[in-house]
Amino acid sequence: MPPLIQTSAGLAQAAERLASGSGPIAIDTERASGFRYSGRAYLIQLRRAGAGTLLVDPIPIDDLAPLRAALTGPEWILHAASQDLPCLAELELHPASLFDTELAARLCDFEKVGLASITEQLLGFRLEKQHSAADWSSRPLPHDWLVYAALDVELLLELRGKLAAELAEQGKTAWAEAEFEHVRTAGPPKPRKEPWRRTSGIHKVRGAKALSRVRAVWEARDDLARKLDRAPGKVLPDAAIVEAAVNDPTDFAELMSLPGFRRRGGRTNARLWLAALAEARKL
Repeated sequence: MPPLIQTSAGLAQAAERLASGSGPIAIDTERASGFRYSGRAYLIQLRRAGAGTLLVDPIPIDDLAPLRAALTGPEWILHAASQDLPCLAELELHPASLFDTELAARLCDFEKVGLASITEQLLGFRLEKQHSAADWSSRPLPHDWLVYAALDVELLLELRGKLAAELAEQGKTAWAEAEFEHVRTAGPPKPRKEPWRRTSGIHKVRGAKALSRVRAVWEARDDLARKLDRAPGKVLPDAAIVEAAVNDPTDFAELMSLPGFRRRGGRTNARLWLAALAEARKL
């Protein structure tokens, strides 16, 4: 189990090890999407032949320049790269070339393309996935979480070799390379139009005025969640937004009569939700 790198001095040494290795570099990240508004990386896992596995905590390290230099040039191996590349780009970490093991498995017509599934199919190892939904923004990171995270890159180098051979056997190497390049250069996804319409349970809301209340409370929640860097559902659940849209409470007592607002976020920010509903009535 490699030590967690949390200092600039430790990162400099790790970057030297990484640069002295050979071949492609396996990379993964851990985010806290179910707990935080942002999609930032709270842990970076790396592995390269001759360098071993490295675990980097980017939060306390001011300058990732040594890591950036070590990662410039070699091919990156990621699983479901489109999920990790945006948070790596936030840290100014960009691949020169890419091999996406999930995409390769799809192109090879594997029925199941999750990392655990294809690792078991091709390499015979079963990965533990019990910490995939953990709050990686919490500190300190428990030892068993770090073990789980390290395993996500432990076999990526071998997995790439198996999948590359399978692509070659199926005559799909050039096709895969073109798809990998598309993922590498695609950039961040475009913002969804009217994302408030994806509120869970919105099918229960009828009429334009009620929908305007969904939008008003959703936008108020989104703005607050962004400021707090908390997942919107942790600030106020979707069910509460739907309750407010259907019932249109006009004061604190009416708002608190709705089950979804009795939790801390609903009560603490009651003035915000009531103000949003009041603005919706003006439309």
